[in-house]
Amino acid sequence: MVYGALLSPRAFNLLRQHPTRLHFHTRPSLHSHSFNFKPSLLRFPNSRFSALSNDSSAGNGGRGGGSDGPNSGGSDGWNSSGGDGGQNWSFLSWYLSLLGKYPVPVKALTSALLTLIGDLVCQLVIDKVQSVDFKRTFVFTFLGFALVGPTLHFWYLYLSKLVTLPGASGALLRLVLDQFLFSPIFIGVFLATLVTLEGRPSEAVPKLKQEWFSAVLANWKLWIPFQFLNFRFVPQQFQVLAANVLALVWNVILSFMAHKELLPK
Repeated sequence: MVYGALLSPRAFNLLRQHPTRLHFHTRPSLHSHSFNFKPSLLRFPNSRFSALSNDSSAGNGGRGGGSDGPNSGGSDGWNSSGGDGGQNWSFLSWYLSLLGKYPVPVKALTSALLTLIGDLVCQLVIDKVQSVDFKRTFVFTFLGFALVGPTLHFWYLYLSKLVTLPGASGALLRLVLDQFLFSPIFIGVFLATLVTLEGRPSEAVPKLKQEWFSAVLANWKLWIPFQFLNFRFVPQQFQVLAANVLALVWNVILSFMAHKELLPK
């Protein structure tokens, strides 16, 4: 439910892809009207809108699920005009267009950028190194591009199709599967792969024994409250992007744990 001319990304996506029947109630009369509507007519101050698609295939019903495929996040040529928000909607339109055409590369590049920033922050702010270890940063960034972004894309997509319960119950089930099934496995794979690519394959098992459980606990403390909100309120095509925003913090933590020296046996 939104007010005035502001719509959520999910509502914009529905309006763009399907003819939409719009129901609104003006505050003075609360008299209901229904009519076929075009997105270009969105400018009704002081009214409450509920955009309902006439085609049930637009989504899976879960508010965390959003859309039905990896290419469903696109927006072709949506440029908002008027008001200070025009440039913001122009950027959103451009992002959605790229996301719709190239979902995996866009999410992979976003993840790579954020893992790059996370490792640099860890080295310069946490470790306080005199000179940056560019090999370490390259490997960490490469994993963000090749492993983290694409894996999360397909995992969230599969999860949104696997769990179709609407509302809080669906969000809770997605959260449980994500945090207690997927995350522990993925953290182990990430740590072992990172150590191996950095040229220390013999340290993979000791690293997992020393850091895996601590990393999983840190992951739960940070991600469980966030992912509940993410699955509950964020459309599926934005879930990886939203997760990557918080990943700025998580990548710093993960880089620190991944590069701690092994304790003597």
